[in-house]
Amino acid sequence: MSNWSSDQEVDDIVEEEVDSIVEEIQYNYTHPDVPPAPIIRRVHIERDREEGHTRLWNDYFSDNPTYTNDMFRRRFRMNKPLFLRIVTAIENGVPYFRQRRDATGRLGLSALQKCTAVIRLMAYGYSADAVDEYLRLAETTSHKCLLHFVEGVINLFGNEYLRRPTAKDLQRLLNIGEQRGFPGMIGSIDCMDWEWKNCPTA
Repeated sequence: MSNWSSDQEVDDIVEEEVDSIVEEIQYNYTHPDVPPAPIIRRVHIERDREEGHTRLWNDYFSDNPTYTNDMFRRRFRMNKPLFLRIVTAIENGVPYFRQRRDATGRLGLSALQKCTAVIRLMAYGYSADAVDEYLRLAETTSHKCLLHFVEGVINLFGNEYLRRPTAKDLQRLLNIGEQRGFPGMIGSIDCMDWEWKNCPTA
């Protein structure tokens, strides 16, 4: 049974079918005189997820990638080693991101595809179905990836990166700010804490 749950698309189809059957039974039980509403079945789309992984790998992660490291950084808002560190940690720490075979022996979505989809959604503010064409993830799968990813990041990295800064952290940030010409500055991003001759006044 765990093999079936590894294939998100099969999971989604089965879940929708069961939900529609249960709803029809409940409706017929509570409204015996009213004819049941027609069941609208979702159309299955063969997305060729293996091709999505291969394209992603060749574009960014192979020995001779299509796109440069600078393009990767601009598109993902981070450098490649940091991205791969996050993917590895998420894949090892969150079971949802581990690639498994389904009941037919076919590999499910890779952790690279799932994490890339999530980071693209967050980096660009995309809607969940925007990554379907390139990465081959359905909208519902993208939503689930996002939820599991956020929980995973909080659980795996929260103690180190999502905490209040210590006195040592603050001093390091103050030193960096001073070297850049902003003494006493901690995290000003809106011109509210620093007089700047080029700051918009409107």
